[in-house]
Amino acid sequence: MDDALTAQLDPPYAASVNGDGDNSIPGGDDEGMVRRMAAHMAGIMAELNLSLDDPNFAETPARVARMYLEMFHGLREGAEPKVTTFPNDGGYHHMVIEKEVPFYSMCAHHFVPFYGHAHIAYIPGDTIVGLSKLPRILEFYAKRPQLQERLTEQVAEFLWSKLEPQGVMVVIEARHLCVEMRGVKKSGALTTTSALRGCFADRKVREEFLALLARRAAW
Repeated sequence: MDDALTAQLDPPYAASVNGDGDNSIPGGDDEGMVRRMAAHMAGIMAELNLSLDDPNFAETPARVARMYLEMFHGLREGAEPKVTTFPNDGGYHHMVIEKEVPFYSMCAHHFVPFYGHAHIAYIPGDTIVGLSKLPRILEFYAKRPQLQERLTEQVAEFLWSKLEPQGVMVVIEARHLCVEMRGVKKSGALTTTSALRGCFADRKVREEFLALLARRAAW
């Protein structure tokens, strides 16, 4: 990076580490973060001999920086969704499933997207959760540099610890552009991961879940 570009940068920015050992982004300095990240992006473009005098590239560094703030929102301090639970007064102790919940994330190894659907199931204990919270939990963990395996485990562990259900199972199916665009370049390759807790360790319970996944809605 040349001296002129270096001069645009503030002192090095360090992500904080919260009590769980996860990197997090302190709030309140969005414009400063955009400016610093844009300067780094401009340096990358300069190495690729892409001129910011080209009108197509002139605003690209700032656009990329703002995009990263949006796509990595799950790293924000306090971004964890508030989970509203309700007493399981009706005594419902069968499976609750949300199928084909879409998500988009970024590969931690190459910073290119991977995307697909998650299937999330739990069997309630003493509490149930608002159904809109399941996609929000998935989005919270997806909006950060991720591994599909880790994303699957994080969603399952969140539900297991917050709801204290009888069991949880999460299946994620995704396409990875780091597989399709580079390296082996296998277009359409689908990666499937799963995580389970509690009673889903029982083969019969898992088979019921998988059978329900295979059913297609009539509408």
